[in-house]
Amino acid sequence: MDGRWLAAGGIAAARDALQRGALPLVEDPGHLRVGPPVARPTAVLCIGQNYAAHAAETGSAPPADPIVFLKHPNTVIGPHDAVARPAGCDTLDWEVELAVVIARRTHRLAHRSEAADAIAGYTIANDLSDRHRQIEISGGQWSKGKIAPGFCPVGPSLVPADEVDPSDLRIASWVNGEPRQDSTTADMIFDVAALIVDLSQYVALEAGDLILTGTPQGVALSGRFPYLQPGDVIETHIERLGSQRQVIEASADAVERATGIDPA
Repeated sequence: MDGRWLAAGGIAAARDALQRGALPLVEDPGHLRVGPPVARPTAVLCIGQNYAAHAAETGSAPPADPIVFLKHPNTVIGPHDAVARPAGCDTLDWEVELAVVIARRTHRLAHRSEAADAIAGYTIANDLSDRHRQIEISGGQWSKGKIAPGFCPVGPSLVPADEVDPSDLRIASWVNGEPRQDSTTADMIFDVAALIVDLSQYVALEAGDLILTGTPQGVALSGRFPYLQPGDVIETHIERLGSQRQVIEASADAVERATGIDPA
């Protein structure tokens, strides 16, 4: 499913095919990889410090306007794919987020009421972050710490917008089975409609684009938890949208440096 499919009414066509019994069943799906439910987004736009409690744990006042940064589209991977910790990264952090999938070209919306027509559906994203690169060497722009390959697991499902109310969904994460984040989307400072209207003033959103709407409190940046290490397992969950699971792996560069062996 990509932007062209969404803009051409793909969700409605899929519903019709399902009702007619025209969708084939996949045999033995347990042996197949689950990819991201939205292929090749033209943009991944992210909102920073959009949960009041998370802003507080970072030592920041709640923002007066949405904070925006970008992830490269090639950060998007499947919801259960392994994540390689970049070489030299000792501050790898997790962030479970409600992700909005855009349905059609959207620019300069005037009212909140227009935002609903811009939404194809919702899914889960994990906005992985190298905090050192994000904060210390990014010049205040954040993106250097957000754009390593694989830093945006997405999925498992794209749930159509008319099947989900995004205003109060439980959102949570675990590391190695231990609770980390546990909140609801009701703690958002700027809700989904407000974010879409605001973003559309600055950028023409395209069908298939992803908007990551921020993360609740409970990340390693708070100082309450250790940063991620190779072998750690991250699990994320959003009510009605499903769950993700990623294993952190050492990067190929790190393995070679530590062992002297080329992992290839």
